[in-house]
Amino acid sequence: MVLIEGGAFLQGAKPARREEGPPRRTTVGSFWIDRTEVTNDDFARFVAATGYVTLAERPLDPRAYPGLSGDQLKPSAIVFVGAENIDAGPGGWWRVVQGADWRHPHGPGSSIEGKGAWPVVQIAYDDALAYARWLGRDLPTEAEWEYAARGGLDDAAYTWGDAPIDARAPQANTWQGPFPAVDAGGDGYKAQAAPVGCFPANGYGLRDMAGNVWEWTRDWYAPNLDPSETRDPVGPPARTAFAPGEERRRVIKGGSYLCADNFCFRYRPSAREAGPTDTGSDHVGFRTVLRVADAAGGGRAGAAGQSGSTMR
Repeated sequence: MVLIEGGAFLQGAKPARREEGPPRRTTVGSFWIDRTEVTNDDFARFVAATGYVTLAERPLDPRAYPGLSGDQLKPSAIVFVGAENIDAGPGGWWRVVQGADWRHPHGPGSSIEGKGAWPVVQIAYDDALAYARWLGRDLPTEAEWEYAARGGLDDAAYTWGDAPIDARAPQANTWQGPFPAVDAGGDGYKAQAAPVGCFPANGYGLRDMAGNVWEWTRDWYAPNLDPSETRDPVGPPARTAFAPGEERRRVIKGGSYLCADNFCFRYRPSAREAGPTDTGSDHVGFRTVLRVADAAGGGRAGAAGQSGSTMR
């Protein structure tokens, strides 16, 4: 983990997307954050120690999904399958695949064998939180995540500054080409995640805070930032984030290997998206945090230092 000293920063941006604003001056406390996304090996240790079963490995509750048949209630998760052109819409390039889970991220026949250093995916919000709690940690708030992603570059467009991705030496794993049809793979990873840490670190020594896989945060999703929340914001309460019966969604940050400039363009630190909490997908993972105030009470990581200090 890396220690991020608390401070103030400009959260959000003059929005490239409506939900990214209005920008607000935000203050967060100090916290430790994982240097990389949680890997398959990391998650496998958690499962071996606890016997945990992810949401994608469990059948759906028929009371929660009364419109689905018995076969449709079998364990499943969302998998990207691509499409010939963008007109197909999300329903054309995503599929609900039975048997897709963290060990089989693209469905039966796929495997994570030999991919221990890849980010774990097909992880729903509750799965990520369970892993964090096992370590005595938490998931980051949206504000903590964005503060860490900026790496000290307040109000920069990207985690590395204001210049766009360098096609000759890409700074992140994103989609190069017309989405969703063709990823040219100029970053070395064609329409797939990369092992953690393959791309340059940001100013705080954190890897993959842009692209690779989306990452869960604690905040319920609302389609804007609340300008009144300025000190350690935690997002809207559930009762105001969505109406009764509406899909429950948390904020995900960072973009993924599917983020293309011609469509998503959300691998910027200010960008945000709504992640449905009841399922996994093959481009969403997570990392954990330990707040210094909590660490002081628990004795895990009470050491002081400058941003960029490390702990195991």
